Amino acid sequence: MRIFKSISLLLMTYLFLQTALVAETAPIPENARVARAVFTTGINDREPFNQVVAIDTRQQEIFFFTDIRNLQGRTIKHIWVYNGQAVSENEFTVGGPRWRVNSRKALDPSMTGKWTVWVVDESGWPLHASIFMYYPAR
Repeated sequence: MRIFKSISLLLMTYLFLQTALVAETAPIPENARVARAVFTTGINDREPFNQVVAIDTRQQEIFFFTDIRNLQGRTIKHIWVYNGQAVSENEFTVGGPRWRVNSRKALDPSMTGKWTVWVVDESGWPLHASIFMYYPAR
């Protein structure tokens, strides 16, 4: 637990410093938010097929779905983090007041443990974080 808190603190510090170094952008509207954020094993008609918080290594891909509100014209990213390291990023331009996006991650069965996806704006400011567990199949 102590390691997780240290990693989270380091990541939050990094994101804060990155934000401080980036040129100023328009402030985020007060009503802007991540309305829904779920891990799922599939997307059907722009909606998550199911919601998972833990999967085993028989599943070798996962999707992260977000429903973004009132950030039109802004850019957001899904940053996939494993063992405190960002392993991939997916960038999206929000096209309307309600915008649904998802990113897919192929999973390596040797990379079990806690995964986090951070949703950040174009300045690196964190809007949301979600965690899932990837564990060995029995």
